[in-house]
Amino acid sequence: MNNMAKKKLHSLVFAEHFTKSSQPVEKMFSWERRDCLIKDRRGGVFFEMKNVEAPEGWSQLAVDIAASKYFRKKNSSFKGEHSVKQMVQRVVNAVMAAGLRQGGVFSDKKQAEIFGNELKYILYSQRAAFNSPVWFNVGLDSYGIVSQSQHFAWNEKAKAVAKIENAYERPQCSACFIQSVDDSLESIFDLAKTEAKLFKYGSGSGTNFSSLRSKYEPLHSAGGTSSGLISFLEVLDRGAGAIKSGGTTRRAAKMVCVDLDHPEVLDFIDWKMKEEKKAHALIAAGYEADFEGEAYRTVAGQNANNSVRVPNKFMKALLEHQDWDLKARMTNKKVKTLPAKSVWDRIVHSAWMCADPGVQFHDTINEWHTCPETAEIRASNPCSEYMFIDDSACNLASINLTKFMTPEGDFDLVSFMHVARIMFVAQEILVDHSSYPTAKIAENSHNYRPLGLGFANLGSFLMRKALPYHSDEGRAWASAIASLMHGVAYWTSTQMAESRGAFMGYAKNKTAMMKVIKKHAKALGSVPWSLVQEHFKETCQDLWDDVLDQGTKHGFRNSQATVIAPTGTIGLLMDCDTTGIEPDFSLVKYKKLVGGGEVQIVNQSVPFALHVLKYSEKDIAAIVKYIAEHGTIEGAPELKSEHLPIFDCASAQAGKRALPPESHIQMMAAVQPFISGAISKTVNMPNSATEKDISEIYLQSWKLGLKAVAIYRDGSKMSQPLNQKKEDIAKSQAVRHDFEEKANWTMKCPECGSDTVLTSGCYRCPNCGSTVGCA
Repeated sequence: MNNMAKKKLHSLVFAEHFTKSSQPVEKMFSWERRDCLIKDRRGGVFFEMKNVEAPEGWSQLAVDIAASKYFRKKNSSFKGEHSVKQMVQRVVNAVMAAGLRQGGVFSDKKQAEIFGNELKYILYSQRAAFNSPVWFNVGLDSYGIVSQSQHFAWNEKAKAVAKIENAYERPQCSACFIQSVDDSLESIFDLAKTEAKLFKYGSGSGTNFSSLRSKYEPLHSAGGTSSGLISFLEVLDRGAGAIKSGGTTRRAAKMVCVDLDHPEVLDFIDWKMKEEKKAHALIAAGYEADFEGEAYRTVAGQNANNSVRVPNKFMKALLEHQDWDLKARMTNKKVKTLPAKSVWDRIVHSAWMCADPGVQFHDTINEWHTCPETAEIRASNPCSEYMFIDDSACNLASINLTKFMTPEGDFDLVSFMHVARIMFVAQEILVDHSSYPTAKIAENSHNYRPLGLGFANLGSFLMRKALPYHSDEGRAWASAIASLMHGVAYWTSTQMAESRGAFMGYAKNKTAMMKVIKKHAKALGSVPWSLVQEHFKETCQDLWDDVLDQGTKHGFRNSQATVIAPTGTIGLLMDCDTTGIEPDFSLVKYKKLVGGGEVQIVNQSVPFALHVLKYSEKDIAAIVKYIAEHGTIEGAPELKSEHLPIFDCASAQAGKRALPPESHIQMMAAVQPFISGAISKTVNMPNSATEKDISEIYLQSWKLGLKAVAIYRDGSKMSQPLNQKKEDIAKSQAVRHDFEEKANWTMKCPECGSDTVLTSGCYRCPNCGSTVGCA
């Protein structure tokens, strides 16, 4: 297995693996026509398209997502897309053409065709998907859609040679942006303008606002004092709330970071909590409670995730019961001194109350930074998975892990490596094919070329292998897969560096980057390889030996290679039961039917796992029936008690069992050493969780070497019920952002009006698929 895997790896780039040149890719799939109908809560038609062509194996929800979100709509010069074939071909043809133009990617047109066929097969078979902006924007010029008015900045060289430059020929392909802001009105409102451009084309933006003067500091030019950090955050928050992401149904995604020594950091920590209390008062006065209702639309701070940047120096002060200084932005002089514990307690209390702020561990992040000679990492994208220098962008893609399970229950290493390689090459092509909203972002994107390959559906994958999410075996598989994916990405990057050159910022960061690459390779020693299948260890070790060898010789084409994104909308497109690194949320799902409506089903990972566990068909049917009737597997008479942990989910729902909060951060810790960026993850906590419990999760996250973490305590938003009763579940039409299931969190979708859920991370609606802050 190992020799075959290694041999294949070196010939994977443009080798025929899934496809044959003698057979069109489309003929490898059975196709059917579906009617798509999405209704709002009043029974009105929110979206409708008849006779949509899609692969036979796609669920109705996946087809609805493609048609409503990603198909290009008709206009005066274009009839619009009505087939998944059109959507995929539009994107793949654009990537192939861009690769041929760029040079150094394909040796000839035949190689480009093989690459394109493999990519189409991967996308049709739901083995992987690009981030949403690629589906929104790439390939529109092939339909003759050209608009001179929609202009995005690219780099100066491209401007000199391009006859036409617009958002169609140079599409925005990156989901993740990090932007800087200076302490001036001009910079603040330039940021507002740039954020609007990004939100319009389906991307999210994060910024560290610690450069802004606090309300305690003077304005030297005009006298008086600054209006302060929070006042400008409120302005930008309103701007984000007014814009639909991608021009469709996703709201803008935004991250606000503030350093822990900023003079207004306590106001920032309390900001959302105080606004939440205002919303409570308005709701109590009779205003509508859902997120788009008058109460939440009236208060500030609802359109961004907030995070504090926590340095090791603060953690040391906390553990040693020392004081912490808040410092002026202009002079670095001490403004105020507080006990470190009082600051920490404020963070914990606010998170307990309203789920914000999350924490980002500044020094941990920068210890794994490949380009510290350029600048330090100060912020992240909205969901905290992309972390790199200011004024940079990252395009994402995610691989659906359940698609690589063999009938025997093994993991198909060769196919997984092939898919990772093909997707990574496509992402690399998109860097130069893309447009960017500012010259600085364009420059950094071309000079550093960070990419974000990741995986999705881990929770479902582990359940199908009959492994508890909270187990040594589950964490071993997650870390092994992450190390394989990360290795393939950087191995591919070394090969691209050999043919196209290392990224321009590599030379001055070579020593630091090789140090980080060696840290990734060294982390292989911490993986409990005996708990995964045979030959996995050999394959990864040989792969990482090649990464070190080829990286030393040729450098790397990309400064970063991997992240673990939330995979919200694209997870639905791939029919993932679970997103990103998340466990399953509940065992009961609600499946959409052709033409509208839905039926209750038990998560299909359950019967799959029961087959692996050698249960009889009769017992499997009885257990599935029990879950459907009771909303839980607990108490099913046919189930052996020792198998209960396999089916534990993030929510207890109708039962009593739920994954403990520490299981979330332990899984993150298993994967983090093999990820360039970070992991988008919300730690689910029960309503009964105390502030001490939250403090311990944040503290252990730092000790485990995580880069960032956020929590969500059940019931901490006013837009959901505050208790969990069986009748609430029965009545609720809610869905946690990670999955399609029903739970007891209730709010109205801001787009179609159906019941859904809002958390501090992102949500997705089971009816229309609307998401916030997800790839």
